[in-house]
Amino acid sequence: MVYQLSIRKEAEADIAEAYQFYEDCRPSLGSAFMICVDDAFSRIKGNPRQYRVIGKEIRRALVKRFTYGVFYTLSENEIIVLAVAHARRNPAHWQSLT
Repeated sequence: MVYQLSIRKEAEADIAEAYQFYEDCRPSLGSAFMICVDDAFSRIKGNPRQYRVIGKEIRRALVKRFTYGVFYTLSENEIIVLAVAHARRNPAHWQSLT
């Protein structure tokens, strides 16, 4: 089955914030973060059920190299990215988005 990937505004804001943080730390590190996030999206699209449900039917895929997770839900033919959050961020951030 082919799933469509939808990214909610909150997740887009998470990504933009993390990108800017890493760019401020070191030029081009933000771009490396984006490449790793895109890789996580590709892995999710390839097999969205491979990641465990961690609460309220929300699944999490880890972003390689960075301590971030992609939090998403599945509908019939759509992957809905709720948040892209740092592993140490309060879980209430993504839990409230369902």
